[in-house]
Parts: sequence; C-alpha cells; structure tokens
Amino acid sequence: MKEFDVKDLKLAAAGRSRVEWAKKDMPVLRSIGARFAKEKPLKGVRIAACLHVTTETAALMQVLAVGGAKVALCASNPLSTQDEAAASLVKNDRIAVYAIKGENRKTYYRHILAALSVGPHMTMDDGADLVSMVHSEKKEYLKEIIGGTEETTTGVIRLSAMGEKGVLRYPIIAVNEAKTKHFFDNRYGTGQSTIDGILRSTNRLLAGSCFVVAGYGWCGRGLAMRARGMGARVIVSEIDPLPALEALMDGFEVAPMAEAAKVGDFFCTVTGNLHVIRREHFERMKDGAIVCNSGHFNVEIDIPALAKMAKSVRTVRPFVEEYVLRDGRAIHVLGEGRLINLAAAEGHPANVMDMSFANQALSAEHMVRNHGALSNTVHAVPDAIDREIARLKLASSGARIDRLTPEQRTYLASWEMGT
Repeated sequence: MKEFDVKDLKLAAAGRSRVEWAKKDMPVLRSIGARFAKEKPLKGVRIAACLHVTTETAALMQVLAVGGAKVALCASNPLSTQDEAAASLVKNDRIAVYAIKGENRKTYYRHILAALSVGPHMTMDDGADLVSMVHSEKKEYLKEIIGGTEETTTGVIRLSAMGEKGVLRYPIIAVNEAKTKHFFDNRYGTGQSTIDGILRSTNRLLAGSCFVVAGYGWCGRGLAMRARGMGARVIVSEIDPLPALEALMDGFEVAPMAEAAKVGDFFCTVTGNLHVIRREHFERMKDGAIVCNSGHFNVEIDIPALAKMAKSVRTVRPFVEEYVLRDGRAIHVLGEGRLINLAAAEGHPANVMDMSFANQALSAEHMVRNHGALSNTVHAVPDAIDREIARLKLASSGARIDRLTPEQRTYLASWEMGT
C-alpha cells in the first residue's frame, strides 16, 4: 500500500495552523501527551484508526505517536475529512493517512484496507467499520490484535450485538459510553455542530420555524436544546416511552414522525437506526422541507425511496440537493444524508473533543496494560479514567470542587445512623 493518500500535501501548512488552533482548547489531551512523551506507554504498538479526520483527530494522532505507537489513519465517513488536517499529519507528523473529503465508496473501503495494512495490534473505530472488515474479509489480522476502542453510539450497538452472539474476537472498550464522552460530546458537541452544519449549508433562519428531532438520546437532547435556543418550535419523535417522556418534561412537543412530517420545516435524525424518515413521511412533507441526518451512517433517511418519488434532482447549493416530486413539492436533503455537522461544517468544537479523545488515548493505554484480563466483549471505560478526565477538565477551567470531611465519609459508609 501507498504510505498515504490525501488530497494535496500543499494543504499541510494550513492544516498545521488549524491543528495548533484546536490544541489550544484541548488542555486535557495536551497533559496526557506530555506524560505519554515521557513514559511511552504505547511503545511498539501498531494502531489502525478509522475516525473522522479532523483537526481534533490530528491532535489525538500526535499524542498516540508521541506515546510510541505507529498509527495508520483512515476516514470513518466519506464526507467528514478535513483535507488540511490529513495533509498536515502526513507532512508534518509522518503519520500514514488515507482520507480524502468526498471519496467514493470504492476509495473509502480501499482506504480502510490501507490503514489495516499496518498490521494492527489495536483498532480505533468510529462506527465499527474496521472491526467489521477484520471479522469478515481480513481475518488474517486477528492473530495480532489485542483489542480496540469504539467512539460512536452506532458502533457500540454493532459491537455489542457481535459480543452477544459470541462472534467478537477481541475486546472493545466503548469510549462512547464514558460519562465524559456522551454527556458532553454527544449532547453539547452534536447539538452545536449539527446546527452549525445546517446553517452553513442552508443559510436559513431557525427562529419561528418548526424543527423536528428524530431520537431523544444524548445527541437528540443536545440538538433539541440548541434548536429551541435558536428560536425554533421543536417536535421530538421517539420509539421509546422513557426518553419520549423526558422530552415532554423538558418542554418539547412529542409526536410520531407521520404527524410531525406535516408541519416540520427542518428534520434531523439522530437515532442510529434505519429509514427513520421514509416514503410515507416524504409524502406528507410540505414544499421546501429540509431533511438531514446527524447519526453516524447515511441510512437514517431513505434517500433511494425519495429518489424514486422525484421527477428531478439537482444540487442547488453546496451540500443541498433538491428533490422535486411529481406533484411539484420540493424536498431538500443536506450532505447526502451523511453527518451534516461534518459534511457541511467542522464537527464538534475542540473543547468537547478534548474529553472524548482523552478517553481514546487513556483507553488505548488501558487496553495495552490489561488486554489479557478482558473478555471478547464490549467493556466500559474504567471509572477511574472517567473521573481523572473530569478532574483534569475542571482544573483546566479553573473550577474547584469540595472534598468529603472525615465525618461525611464515615456517615456515607455507615448504616447505623438514621433519624
């Protein structure tokens, strides 16, 4: 395989500036990097990473490399790559990168194979495509892989299913489930960056509009909160009564998608499921409706069904495709139904990715030290790692917390004291 495959190495200077800008807002990852440089906990470890190739990801790759790892990186989504960051990693950090924004499906999977050609001891996934490839087509790599990490809700769902069926061949740490990841990255990161992607691609006013959020997990919570903050009327659709009830008590309207489809101006899916918005919903949408997705894979919107309904399709703005139906209504799909926050914007802010990638780095270290004691299932990030990241983040923000007094510790450990 080639040593790299990026759009243009001439973008490396711009990429370095952007990476340096991001790192200013990533104090936790910087502190981990300083320790890794001294201790080399990943010395000799080969890592194949399939992540969104952004400036923040570049900062993580630098930390893994300075910790002694040999890293090969490919994109986890065809539209999520920032070409400047990819070029900078290759030219300035000598890290193998295989990622080009807008790459086709064939190139996407060729790049996955290129990243795997490093002969990994560990996989680092955003959506479980590396794990899937190793377990299906490239089983020869299994003999050297000691474990992996996974950073998305979608990927954890896929890997948990593999673990439950007994087909997962090595342990995975579910970085996505760490409290310092999904409480913050999924909620505040997805909330802000999704709105950013929608506004960049459409330049439409959210205030006074009807914004439909499909799914009220942590990503849906953040998106609904931010859409309301921009002045939109927010409707949440759900299939689980518990998050639906939470959405209702958070002050949002809750309705089935079939009903919301009639009144929505903007629709965004964040469920991790298949065909959440489909033909029956397109048939009810009003002229000019805008539909997008912020879940990991581009399957949440049934675009093939919409294409069959359309008499014409054209690109009206970058990342905006207009499907004109036979009755004259137009429905606009953003970013090919892929992650709109990365397709049309820059993904999560560095401040929140600081914690997510701190989890990645420390989970990789934990896997190297403890893989022999871990079963071939999906494992939680150790609580000690979660709390250490929270402590470092608070300290970097100048925030302080109280400590239990000896009397309070005794009380919490006792059962004798009552009323």
